[in-house]
Amino acid sequence: MLVLLPPSETKRPGGEGAPVDVDGLALPALRPQREAVIDALVALSADEDEAARVLKLGAKRRHEIADNAALRTAATMPAVDRYTGVLFDALDAETLDQAARSWLGGHVGIHSAPFGPVGALDLIPAYRLAAGISLPGVPPLRRVWAAAVTEALRASAPTFVLDLRSEAYVALGPVPVELPTAYVRVVTAGESGAVRALNHFNKHAKGDLVRSLARTRPRIGGIDDLFDWAGANGRTLRPGVPGEIHLVV
Repeated sequence: MLVLLPPSETKRPGGEGAPVDVDGLALPALRPQREAVIDALVALSADEDEAARVLKLGAKRRHEIADNAALRTAATMPAVDRYTGVLFDALDAETLDQAARSWLGGHVGIHSAPFGPVGALDLIPAYRLAAGISLPGVPPLRRVWAAAVTEALRASAPTFVLDLRSEAYVALGPVPVELPTAYVRVVTAGESGAVRALNHFNKHAKGDLVRSLARTRPRIGGIDDLFDWAGANGRTLRPGVPGEIHLVV
């Protein structure tokens, strides 16, 4: 199984790892796209005012331009530790034992805007780039990433894809239609059985779900296996519209 997560706008600074090794990231076929976006971000960062305008940064976030300028030389840390925010705070990967972290490394991808999907334990630097930003010198990110990511996922041939990304990041790399996949929506169920989507608890529920998967390390080859695991581990998953499942909280 491959679990796909969105990134977070907020990130931990620093790190102790060597500068990013583009060739060492998951889905190595994405190297041309990664190199192009990294080059564009570094070039943009030479003009702080222009970078702030393009990246839509206020005065309190201008320091993140320096992160982009140093993308090729800055210290790194595992992607799952780099990101902060509601989803990653609920996942709380730093407190997992080695076996659980190894499971994350083998089964979880985090879809970043500058690097595409990376492995949870891939070493990345801090950066600032959102899915909807158009960078000078490269096509819109959807054109840079979408077809290339879809093909890279196809070539990696996971047995099942659990897609927890936001719709903005799904657009940067749709899962191939022939791969068994389920897109997760977080919902709450009323007394009548009707469900409604949740916004505030959406990210927390997804992070908590992945933490539980990492701690139990199931072998999931399809949606039936996922439902069986959920039932045995106190999680409520229900079928949604075709291609989706509901995580009920």
